[in-house]
Amino acid sequence: MNNYDTNFDLKHIWHPYSSMCNPITAYPVISAKKIYLKLSNGKRIIDGMSSWWSAIHGYNNPILNRALKKQINKMSHVMFGGITHPPAIALCKNLILLTPKELECIFLADSGSVAIEVSMKMAFQYWQSLGFVKKVFLTIKNGYHGDTFAAMSVCDPKKSMHNIYNNWLPKHLFAKSPKSKFGKKWLSEDINSFYALLKENHKIIAGIILEPIVQGVGGMNFYHPNYLYEVRLLANSYKIPLIIDEIATGFGRTGKLFAYEYANIVPDILCLGKSITGGTMTLSAVISTRHIAEVISQGICKCLMHGPTFMGNPLACSVANENIKILKKNHWQKQVKNIEKQLIYSLLPLNSHEKVYDVRVLGAIGVVECKYIINIKKIQKFFVSQGVWIRPFKNLIYITPPYIIDKKSLKKLTNAIILSLNYNDFFYINL
Repeated sequence: MNNYDTNFDLKHIWHPYSSMCNPITAYPVISAKKIYLKLSNGKRIIDGMSSWWSAIHGYNNPILNRALKKQINKMSHVMFGGITHPPAIALCKNLILLTPKELECIFLADSGSVAIEVSMKMAFQYWQSLGFVKKVFLTIKNGYHGDTFAAMSVCDPKKSMHNIYNNWLPKHLFAKSPKSKFGKKWLSEDINSFYALLKENHKIIAGIILEPIVQGVGGMNFYHPNYLYEVRLLANSYKIPLIIDEIATGFGRTGKLFAYEYANIVPDILCLGKSITGGTMTLSAVISTRHIAEVISQGICKCLMHGPTFMGNPLACSVANENIKILKKNHWQKQVKNIEKQLIYSLLPLNSHEKVYDVRVLGAIGVVECKYIINIKKIQKFFVSQGVWIRPFKNLIYITPPYIIDKKSLKKLTNAIILSLNYNDFFYINL
């Protein structure tokens, strides 16, 4: 590590959710291949996070690399305003084939948060084009949708990392988070809070936005598919657009290609991101029904008022197309199912551990919810010493490994989690 100016990094470089006064150690990674990150001291560690859900095929995949190299020799980028190109057309064809037939119109954005912003703009413009002013969104507590302002406004207003911005954010409606857990008994009264808010406020609600089945950074809760199904029925009855945020869950992570499939529903607007390029580049997509697109296009502006500079980036589109091919070739369903089986076997016994509140597994997601807040700096150092990369937050230790991970490596990840629970100084037990 001495070959790298980590002191400069600590003093001058912001990392996600970090402090410039008391920063958490940033470990220098010099290369990555398959499931491994190589540190500057030569140590290889197994990545249990898939670079925050995205690197589903691991790193330095030769097929994805070839796609990037082939495209960069033609053009790395060209503005999408008034111009189109084969990689974008091919990607949109692929996405239409992967999603329900009702979803026809695609906006290619440049990050997950921007996709959420675009979807919310679509809902606003939809109603504006119909002659209504609707400014409020309905969602559920414990949700997370991104770090930009509109996205933050539909994250949990009290428990999310964004609650410090509450005085600046638009005020939206938050129903109680579902109590019915995935794989457990459905509690029909679960939908009552949502229904009550919708019934009372439907005249001002522009859209409904939800993470399907898995609530991510808001607490890694896995809720019952019936809840999502009931939300779809209510959205239909009040004719309010339903936005589904599949940015984290999309492309197989939960065991379905898209998590909303567990509820057998179709959203009006679908947001995709993260693993859309196999974790190689930033890209997102917002896919709407033809009806919503046409209403917006016939409204006051005659167009959707959004256009990022790097929208439809050719490099990102090219690698996204290859990513979809790899998903099909690698039989992602079998990969994810194998990960799920091993996570269930290794992690579920932790339910009896004195420091553990709950253990949850769905697809290639494993969550250990602890009874205490975690000392991230200390536990991170321990995980690295064990040869793994796991990034906990709050009281949650979770892993979202690459689909290509082997049994031995996955066992190393789960063993590191099990061992970490034996150290009291990794947890703020007295809080």
